[in-house]
Amino acid sequence: MKKAGLIFASLALLVSAAGLSNYPTVAASRAGLRRAASDPAKVSAEQISRHVAYLASDKLQGRRAGTAGGDEAARYIADQFRSYKLKPASSSGFLQSFAFISGVRLGERNSFRAMGATGERALKVKEEFMPLAFSSPEPASGQLVYAGYGISAPELQYDSYKGIDVTGKIVLIRRGSPDGDNPHGRFAEHVSPGLEIQNKTLKAREKGARGVIFISDEPELQSDSLSRLRFDLNFLDAGIPAVVIGGKTADSLLAGAAPSGASPAEAKASSFALPGASVEFRTDVVKIEGKGANVIGILPGSDARMASEYVIIGAHYDHLGLGGPESLAATPEGQIHHGADDNASGTAALLELARVLASSKPGRSVVFMAFSAEELGLLGSAAYTKNPVVPLSSTVAMINMDMVGRLRDQSLFVGGVGTSPAWKLLLDKVNAGAGFKLSTGQDGFGPSDHQSFYVRDLPVLFFFTGTHGDYHKPSDTAEKINAEGTQKIAEFVREVVLSVAGDPQRIAFTKVKTETRPTGRGFRVYLGTVPNYSDQSDGMKLDGVRPGSPAERAGLKAGDVIVRLAGVPVKNVYDYTYALGELRPNEEIDVLIRRDGKEMSLKLTPDKRQ
Repeated sequence: MKKAGLIFASLALLVSAAGLSNYPTVAASRAGLRRAASDPAKVSAEQISRHVAYLASDKLQGRRAGTAGGDEAARYIADQFRSYKLKPASSSGFLQSFAFISGVRLGERNSFRAMGATGERALKVKEEFMPLAFSSPEPASGQLVYAGYGISAPELQYDSYKGIDVTGKIVLIRRGSPDGDNPHGRFAEHVSPGLEIQNKTLKAREKGARGVIFISDEPELQSDSLSRLRFDLNFLDAGIPAVVIGGKTADSLLAGAAPSGASPAEAKASSFALPGASVEFRTDVVKIEGKGANVIGILPGSDARMASEYVIIGAHYDHLGLGGPESLAATPEGQIHHGADDNASGTAALLELARVLASSKPGRSVVFMAFSAEELGLLGSAAYTKNPVVPLSSTVAMINMDMVGRLRDQSLFVGGVGTSPAWKLLLDKVNAGAGFKLSTGQDGFGPSDHQSFYVRDLPVLFFFTGTHGDYHKPSDTAEKINAEGTQKIAEFVREVVLSVAGDPQRIAFTKVKTETRPTGRGFRVYLGTVPNYSDQSDGMKLDGVRPGSPAERAGLKAGDVIVRLAGVPVKNVYDYTYALGELRPNEEIDVLIRRDGKEMSLKLTPDKRQ
């Protein structure tokens, strides 16, 4: 999950890392769980500890969706559901599979040729040049133009493109800024990790460039992380070919071309044409399709009238695997990101609730869902709402647990309270006996799987104990989990579920009307759109728009696909956020959308971001 909040302390209640040797195989772990003498009517902190210890163990390699570790976690969860005698989601079992892009690889048609006064030179792929994972496949050729750091920032009176025409040409761009990589420098927002390369590519595309070549900070290309084809599901095609070359290779292309008398720093920041120099290159990046699986078990209701209605309890079980662009570790690549709190804790609570509720007789049916690929953009829950195993019209509510393993000072956050008029009274009633220090949020939107259900007009709740210094790092390990705190949260959720499942009156849904506008750096404006991260094909699809927002006033609706914003083509979320950064408050813009297969233009006036 991607969420900011408090740091919660841990209690030494779990099996230590050394204790993981007690669970060398799935079968051994399952046998240990079956041997444990747990009260069938009460959530067990010991069982939560055992589940977290296995799910966050080195064996599962961080449970990234589409990997062997992720598949093993799914089988483990399905085995638990089976042992609790839950009903499988379908005749084929507990797993609901879905496809997604899990990676990219080099194709066979990558080439690069440079032409200049000294002749022609062919560069070797992997050694001297490397396609970027988001590069478009069409060939690029043209005159070479050097655009310094590739930053256009009128608000800072700085523009790398001033005085040069890059239309139809190939742009050579350095990484970083005149401030270097200073996170507090003037250009910090233009060189932020994970966004710099994408934003500079989109700026070059906006200026009319035919292709982009990035200069590595490293003399040898193989030492640069860009040479490893790291990809982002939200930015699979930049709409322009793009490669990176090593520093030594760039020096040979730029030899003697810098302005006369310029210092090395001035030369790096300068922008100039390279007379007589041209390049042609072609990139071939092949997308790899992966498979994820939600794990779904159903407890049939006991009431003849209400059994055809469903209450969903969910938690995502995937994490970051061996790191990647989502990692917040200083050196993330190749290290196991254990994900004990995010979200083995929620999955363990889900499993315990399944075990305990299986021995009860709720009136409505209860569906237990462990989602995959949440970390990649809520892909698993989005796949479920597109192909639900029980009708969404018969689904009463969805309750989500994400990062519930670091309870401290009895402080618990519950989101989505405004999505039904029933929630506040029910939470207050249950908490009278539980004694949590509850803080609540009204909105049903958020960075976890409940959002996929809220946009389908279903009441949701979201349980969360806060982020911490181990978030999205390898150090999010099992021994730091507060198992007794997780047990207490699961007991709280059980009471909420039993109330909703047993009340003859189905709870009502409410679209949240009052909304606190998001704050933060990087954007001057607020539109109120909610992107769909799982369905991006030639545009940015909307999961919803916030009530009372500029997007709603303009007539945008859930399901619309934005294809152009203020004149900027939008192929994906990155294009959209890039265009958003160029907007000004209270200045009307055109938005081109695709609705029901037809394009239409709307007028939108952004609000000032608070």
